[in-house]
Amino acid sequence: MVADARPPLVVGGETILPGRRVRLELPVARLTTGTMMSLPVTVIHGKYPGPRLWLSAAIHGDELNGVDIIRRIVRALKPARLRGAVIAVPVVNIFGLLEQSRYLPDRRDLNRAFPGSQRGSLASRLAFLFMSEVVSQCTHGIDLHTAAIHRTNLPQVRADLTNPDTYAFAQAFGAPIILHSAHRDGSLRQAAAKRHIPTLLYEAGEALRFDEAAIQGGVDGIHRAMAHLGMHSPPSSLPAATSLEARETRWVRASRGGIWRCTTRLGDTVKARQPLGFISDTFGDKPVQVRSPMAGIVIGHGQNPLVNQGDALVHVARLEPP
Repeated sequence: MVADARPPLVVGGETILPGRRVRLELPVARLTTGTMMSLPVTVIHGKYPGPRLWLSAAIHGDELNGVDIIRRIVRALKPARLRGAVIAVPVVNIFGLLEQSRYLPDRRDLNRAFPGSQRGSLASRLAFLFMSEVVSQCTHGIDLHTAAIHRTNLPQVRADLTNPDTYAFAQAFGAPIILHSAHRDGSLRQAAAKRHIPTLLYEAGEALRFDEAAIQGGVDGIHRAMAHLGMHSPPSSLPAATSLEARETRWVRASRGGIWRCTTRLGDTVKARQPLGFISDTFGDKPVQVRSPMAGIVIGHGQNPLVNQGDALVHVARLEPP
């Protein structure tokens, strides 16, 4: 195979020739101390032509599994064997990471600020930078998340399953379950979809923790997705995988405040009206059963046993027929 004569890939004003790996910093803004905050980016420009894939993590600064997923993927890829390019951004919300917070310093959710603006809030400016320097260069994207604080998620891919290209991309990833998920206003997925870029959102584990199973599942999924795109040959040890599918999910919420004791685990299949746990007072008296509203599989649950009325307790997905 002979290397092509493609134009170089330019990110942050830096030229990356085919067959090269470059690590660079995209300046974002200065802190009050005058220190410049920058996005760390690794660009792997394959020797041969092919799709361009972005990998992003920590858009919510306390969601850390994706940081290690990207570290492992970047270390495994070799430019001389890669078709296309990978642009990897392990920490998008660098401000939130430093504060161990989901949000930016102005309390905005970065994943509601896309596509952003050069003259908007800090969230809007950061979103604009990511769109212009990363997303605009790519043909496909994978955005890595965990559950929100005090929750945990079964490894899952969320995507627009009505789009055939995105659906095939999601199936190739091979997460335990694929969820049809509409685009949220201001989200990275919505902004990418408007540019006709198939994008997957991988969610697994909990905030502020590394979960080895969730991390390895993400690494394996990215290798499968890249193989599907024809970007590289996956590791020989990569396990085969098939995914369940769901197009309806529902959170079961607390009918009263108290101490929550969950009796189900991630991945459990449940029947309609099956008990999922119970809420009681501090002495365990007057327990109130919490039951599943439908048959399905448990894809997430709260981790904090102290609950108020209305708190989300267990997330159940109704499975599609095979």
